Amino acid sequence: MELLKALTRFFGYLFHGLLALFLIAVSGLALASGSPSLRLDMLPWKGSTLIYVLFFGSVFGLLTVILAIRGTWRALFFLWSLAAAALLWKGYVFSGYHFGPGEVPTALYLMVGSLIALAGAWFQLRRKSIR
Repeated sequence: MELLKALTRFFGYLFHGLLALFLIAVSGLALASGSPSLRLDMLPWKGSTLIYVLFFGSVFGLLTVILAIRGTWRALFFLWSLAAAALLWKGYVFSGYHFGPGEVPTALYLMVGSLIALAGAWFQLRRKSIR
């Protein structure tokens, strides 16, 4: 059981670290271009608000991953994981979002990955510190 918990913790760090880096890159490019042309219809924000929320939210998410790996502020990483999973599920399932051709498998991978990462965040929250 401990091996499964360790693997889900590792997956959670990897999933959210890569997600945050990807979103920082996308929103950073949108900021650098100077035009609010980024469209992610599964998220509740639009225009320049979307770009700033993505950029600063992703920087915050990356910071929570780093702090959780170091063993400090682990509850913050759990809250980040919960918020990311909630936004993914709400945006893809519980909104009026319409999928494009071939987009369903990617959305399913992201949603299932967010749930596994959320379990990993829960396990790292409950882990005893080794100090």
